[in-house]
Amino acid sequence: MTETTSPLAIFHAASSRFEAARKVEILPAGHRCRRMHGHGFTTTAYAAVPADWVAYPGGEVEALQRQINRCAEVLSYGVLNEHLAQPTDENLARWIREHLDAPGIDRIAVQSTPNQGVEVDARDHAHIWRRYGFQAAHRLPHVPFGHKCGRLHGHGFQVIVHADQDLAGADLSIDYDYLDEIWAPIAAQVNYRCLNEVRGLENPTSEMISSWLWQHLKPALPALSWVTVYETASCGATFDGSNYRIWKDFTIDSAVRHRRAPADNPRHDVHGHTYTLRLHLRAPLDQIMGWTIDFGDVKAVFDPIFKALDHHPLHERPELADGDTTTIARWLHETTQCELPQLARVDLFESEGCGSLVGVDLSGPALPV
Repeated sequence: MTETTSPLAIFHAASSRFEAARKVEILPAGHRCRRMHGHGFTTTAYAAVPADWVAYPGGEVEALQRQINRCAEVLSYGVLNEHLAQPTDENLARWIREHLDAPGIDRIAVQSTPNQGVEVDARDHAHIWRRYGFQAAHRLPHVPFGHKCGRLHGHGFQVIVHADQDLAGADLSIDYDYLDEIWAPIAAQVNYRCLNEVRGLENPTSEMISSWLWQHLKPALPALSWVTVYETASCGATFDGSNYRIWKDFTIDSAVRHRRAPADNPRHDVHGHTYTLRLHLRAPLDQIMGWTIDFGDVKAVFDPIFKALDHHPLHERPELADGDTTTIARWLHETTQCELPQLARVDLFESEGCGSLVGVDLSGPALPV
């Protein structure tokens, strides 16, 4: 079966924030996190919510958010050690999954700071992640004449290192500080450098940077599961040791209403969102260009679809009249894939962490939104 005819998988996502204190005494003596301290946590649930669980078709995200808010309220402004003995991020995610009154849960994510977190997947594997940054210049030597990336320019790159701690073979989970130790010598090779002058990065596309980092991280971190490179805040590439995936983000400001919501539900009336849209694309690496797809090409091809939605009342389009993120994301996937057959997944969020994931492949890291 071809990718364009494969059935679309759907996850609903809902997120909640809470403030809590904790101490993690399983960590080595002297570790700062053994002392009582606090975080502003964000937790997100990804679930294939069945239609018979919600009050109306299209209300899946709203219903899931109510449940994860209730779960977060139990923990908010409390001491996590009163609920679980060792409140690491991954144990906290498992606790939330156990206490979340919602069906179809695929994975639970917990973000304890803007730069670190974990997601526990359906196999009970905990993928911890840590975000890093480096400042560097680069140019792409093989792009056509006149392409802006052919000129020497620079970025504040961001990198997310993901590790599947269940593959690490240790009783204690991978500590974020351990990731810092591994990252530091590699960062020294690229920070405040021209990447074209770094051996192995003569053609420093996002894809090539991600695989270069994989090659340098994997020997010291066998549990490495993905490397994600943000070239800008709205685009980047992920590598898992075999396959590349790129994404491009868009912001869409639109009016909407949930046609099938009950009359007393505020979503039944016309309202609006600043949607965050993320297109995920997968394709073989072009060995000459060093990329899978040019980000500029993705933007150019998607531009007419974007303009049809941005600053428009979506509910006036018959195919989007239901107004929920699943309906809109499914339409976006079907419409965009006609022009971009490499499209694997569409993420559409109406607010932070709340929305729908639709695609032929929902695997891979759930990147912070």
